[in-house]
Amino acid sequence: MNRAFQAVVAAPILAVSLGGPATGGLLEDAATAYMKGDYVTALRPPLPLGEEGNADAQGRLLLTDAGAAYRKGDYATALLLVRPLAERGNAHAQARLALLYDLGQGVPQDDATAMSWYRKAAEQGSPDAQRSLGNMYRIGRGMPSNNAAAASWYRKAAEQGDARAQNNLGIMYDKGEGVRQDRVTAHMWLNLSASSGFGEAARNRDIVAQRMTPAQIDAAQMLAREWNPKSTPAPP
Repeated sequence: MNRAFQAVVAAPILAVSLGGPATGGLLEDAATAYMKGDYVTALRPPLPLGEEGNADAQGRLLLTDAGAAYRKGDYATALLLVRPLAERGNAHAQARLALLYDLGQGVPQDDATAMSWYRKAAEQGSPDAQRSLGNMYRIGRGMPSNNAAAASWYRKAAEQGDARAQNNLGIMYDKGEGVRQDRVTAHMWLNLSASSGFGEAARNRDIVAQRMTPAQIDAAQMLAREWNPKSTPAPP
């Protein structure tokens, strides 16, 4: 962990811990742990009520640094940074921790643990986690496949505008997997995904269109024009 990042993370911990007697206890322990270089302990205790701004800022910094570590292939550092946030209930961190378990990066690959963390994040509205949970149900990772459950989770992410989930849901409507076969709806979802720049969806849409009448294509295009993403509270 670089010194600049250490200083940024320490700032909210130390500022709150030194703020007076009301901020003692866990936060003083966190500051002491930080000064000793025990960053896992320093980051684990939640900030007290009234310090949500510090917690949010700290969480964003940790997620940014975790993302940078992940892109470098430093999965151990990514794990170190996201786990405390995930345990506090941060949906973005939960989704990232699930991915590490899903792919076996920095930890032994574990479908059950990955699904547990994906579900926690998905239930808070994370479209990435909802799509990933749909993938696990569809493939049958660590359990029998369940297309109905897969389609349900894809729909939640698709309705928020997730292009990959829209593509996956469109394919399921085309094939009638987990949902009643409906090529008009399939074309709509694939068209929406393609409009977001997901190239694979454009190819899938054109394949589906070959099996549709001009009237059906017109109906699907109208549905796509009239579609609006569902407003969902941003996950913590």
